[in-house]
Amino acid sequence: MYAIVRAGGRQEKVSVGDVLIVDKVAGEPGASIDLVPLLLVDGDTVTSAADVLAKATVKAEIVEAAKGPKIVIQKFKNKTGYKKRQGHRQQLTRIRVTSIQK
Repeated sequence: MYAIVRAGGRQEKVSVGDVLIVDKVAGEPGASIDLVPLLLVDGDTVTSAADVLAKATVKAEIVEAAKGPKIVIQKFKNKTGYKKRQGHRQQLTRIRVTSIQK
């Protein structure tokens, strides 16, 4: 059984035990969060009806806070003496899917 869930602004395919990295989620490591299911697949049964998905739950546990790779932004304009250097690291959260229930 697996589900397609909305996690961190994207859609992810998850099954029980999967560990995935999503945009930052508020909470401490060990806390439980609910993910919004968009599609459930159990063998040959595919569930996409909104009323059935409203009752379905996908629970996950926060494993740890993480950071993405460093991105370097450089701007340069020739002959004007303008240059600017900036960096960014995205705040992420690693979560583990603990249960999928219809």
